[in-house]
Amino acid sequence: MSIETVLAHYEIGRELTRFARAMDDRDWGVLKAILTDDAIADLGTGTITGSDAIITLIRRYLDACGTTQHLLGNLVVDVDGDLATSRCYVSDMHLGSDDAPEPNFRSLGDYHDRWRRIEGRWRLAERRKLNRALIGSMAVFG
Repeated sequence: MSIETVLAHYEIGRELTRFARAMDDRDWGVLKAILTDDAIADLGTGTITGSDAIITLIRRYLDACGTTQHLLGNLVVDVDGDLATSRCYVSDMHLGSDDAPEPNFRSLGDYHDRWRRIEGRWRLAERRKLNRALIGSMAVFG
């Protein structure tokens, strides 16, 4: 494995972590900086296009609930020049707006992502979330 591949794996892993923390911190500017303008996503509700539309969808859920935590693991990255793919597990927890333990909503899934290196920085061009399990009540989202 080349040092460039190792570095790309690290950088993409860091961007994935920044994205997850930005959702939990409700830092929409960080999400915008990580996504390409023409990004595509299917987060379980159908395919949407454009970073603004993706952020709007995420906000529709997260602005309505309380504390959230998105945990990532088992990251695999494949690099081909300025393009890359990654897969990782995601386990997310969403509490109700008053942060009470009930109701809550959790999911176990996989992020399948495509990345483009633009001006030396890895940017998220496509995200597909494949849910393995949905637990709890979507009532936490309003």
